[in-house]
Amino acid sequence: MGFVDTAREPDFDLSAESRRTGVRHYLLGHLVAGGDDGCAPKWAGPQATLQPGADGGDPPAPDADRGDPLDPGDNPVANRIGRLRALGGDVAPTFGGPGVEELAVTCTRPGGLAAAYRRVVGAFDVKAVDFEVRDSEDGAAVLRRARAIRAMQRERPLRVSFTLPLRPYGLNAADVAMLRTTHKAGAEIGTVNLLADMESHTAPSGRLRRLAAAVQLAKDQIAQAQDLPDRGQAWRRIALTPVLAGKGDLSELDARTLAGYAARHGLAWLSLRGVPPSPDVARILRDP
Repeated sequence: MGFVDTAREPDFDLSAESRRTGVRHYLLGHLVAGGDDGCAPKWAGPQATLQPGADGGDPPAPDADRGDPLDPGDNPVANRIGRLRALGGDVAPTFGGPGVEELAVTCTRPGGLAAAYRRVVGAFDVKAVDFEVRDSEDGAAVLRRARAIRAMQRERPLRVSFTLPLRPYGLNAADVAMLRTTHKAGAEIGTVNLLADMESHTAPSGRLRRLAAAVQLAKDQIAQAQDLPDRGQAWRRIALTPVLAGKGDLSELDARTLAGYAARHGLAWLSLRGVPPSPDVARILRDP
């Protein structure tokens, strides 16, 4: 699973990168709150100029006010989804993220939040969405989002993942409580994507063991929050995304160890963020 910050990489070509790397599925971030009432989803960063349509054809006709935040032409990366799908790939848009407001925080109008999410799902005809949650301490926002997800999942098959920061002690208490509340509200969260800051290669030995220990703790927390009868069932609901601060923070041996770990436990996916690793490291993680 790849990740694209469309504001930072507006020229990212989904189909070209997919052909080059073999990666077929991407998370696209970040969709944030907009509009006077906080119920209008928009892409983070400045809106782009019109590009060819999402199916690779002519540019979509602009709205009269030229302000539709979900017009594929207003995001050149999302605009290329059709070409990726022609290769057998797909995307999941990511709501929220660090330093931004997710729609659940701002959209308090009854029915407004579900409508906003539906707009994204319908605009890009996606089968999966991701939420990079940073508002777990806001109980009202957590419940609004859970109910909106439940409403959408009752209408159509929709896979949902939550991206949460991993700590040395697993997940923080607010994130665990958020998962529990979301589950009890009837929303199905199929995957919890753990964002793990990778210790530098200069850190004391055992950094991958420490990472594995943190994932183990998070696994037990996820199992408990989602009322799984067997804690081992949580492994397949976990994705792991190390975040690199430097190109040398992940060696080829590290990459093989991570790939083996993900395969052994049946993780949903393994991804990377931050500074791109060496091509050999990326290849190992892509083709373990």
